[in-house]
Order: sequence, then structure tokens, then C-alpha cells
Amino acid sequence: MNQRRPALPLGGRAILTLKTLRKSFGSLRVIDDLDLEVEGGEALGIIGPNGAGKSTLFNLVAGLFKPDAGTIAFDGREITKTPPQDRCAAGIGRAFQIPLPFENLTVFENLLVAATHGQRKVEKQVVEPCGEILERTGLLALANRRAGALNLLDRKRLELARALASGPRLLLLDEIAGGLTDAECAELVALIRQIRSAGITIVWIEHIVHVLVAVADRLVVLNFGKKIMEGEPRTVMASDQVREIYMGMAA
Repeated sequence: MNQRRPALPLGGRAILTLKTLRKSFGSLRVIDDLDLEVEGGEALGIIGPNGAGKSTLFNLVAGLFKPDAGTIAFDGREITKTPPQDRCAAGIGRAFQIPLPFENLTVFENLLVAATHGQRKVEKQVVEPCGEILERTGLLALANRRAGALNLLDRKRLELARALASGPRLLLLDEIAGGLTDAECAELVALIRQIRSAGITIVWIEHIVHVLVAVADRLVVLNFGKKIMEGEPRTVMASDQVREIYMGMAA
């Protein structure tokens, strides 16, 4: 896990831009005037303690929450008021910590559902690409297995595969390594590196920091909805401020 992936050329322009983004729930401000840019082709890791606003940030980008103030732009176009389904069709995909596939459908059928709805295409247009995604994610041999019968690692693979089936250019990974062993995390890292090498921009929230450090070009640290630090992952992790704020990481 300590081996760093080779540097990849970035896209040279911001694919995601957040300006003075703000979100409160009642009197609690969860995202506090946040500015953030993600470059095309970048792998960005976001860390912070529980309650730092990480998942709320993803919900804002995906369109599940509306910001109280500020703007969100994707690939140069403002999407602040764009519905979630339109953001998905535009190229924003998301994979969650707890996979919730259609358990009574096969692995392949799960991908077909994600592809037809996410890309707004008919089934015959997505059959071949879905087969390719199954091969890339190591699920081809399980294509006809019922999703509810998969083990945790293969459920995580399916969660990634379903996100890829929607045709994303920006992939939001929401603590997808949670619950995996170190060996399984290493397999997941290899898969995410492969996804990134295909040109998909990645923004990854994760509590398992050594996994992020193995993939990310840059880390952003959130605390109480504010960005308190960003930079090269190992430099950020060496910061006394980060170790103090992110409880348990000093060890």
C-alpha cells in the first residue's frame, strides 16, 4: 500500500469549481464559505473528523442538497440548481460506503439499470460497455450471480461498476473502503488507480487515510465545514494541526 502510483498528466482545467459554498441545518453551519477546485484528471482526497461536512459536500455536488449560498460549476457550466438526475447524465457519478444494489437482480442486470438510467440510453446501447466494465472491475465471472449473494469486496466492486456504468467524468467516492481488510483495500486501490488511469477525475472521502495517500495527488482537510489545509498528501499528513484536528490519526 506504500507504493505510489506513477504520476499522470492532469487535464489543465477545473472540472469542478465550488465558490463560497454554504450549507446550514437549522443553526448548525455544515459547509462554511467553501472554495474548492478540482482539476480534470486529478485524484483528490478529502479528510476530516466526523461532522466535518464531508458527506454534506458530496450531497451538494450530487444535487441531493441545495446550498444556502455559493455556486457549483461542472466542466465550466454552473449546475447549482440542476437536478441530481441531470448532473448524473452530465457526468457526475457517485459510489457509496454501504452498497445497496438491487439484490434480486444479477450483477450484470444491476449495471444495465445504472447505465440506461444514468446515461439515458436504451438497453441495446449499453450492453457491450457494461460487459467491458464488468471485466475491468473483476466481476465478469460473477455477471450472472444475484447481487444479494456477493461478499463485501465484490459488493464494493459492484458499487464502483454501477457508478462507472452511468458514464461519469467525475467520480465521487464516499468512504468506499469502509469495512474492508487491508488486503481487500489493496485490491480496491488497484481498481481505483485503473479507473483514474482511464481519465476519470476522482474525489474521494475516506477515513482510511493510507488508502487515500496511495492514490491521491492532493489532500483537502475539512473541519466544521471549512477548508483548513490542502496540499501534497504526505505533507498534509505530517502537519501537527491536521493530526490534532483529525482525532486518532496522530498514531
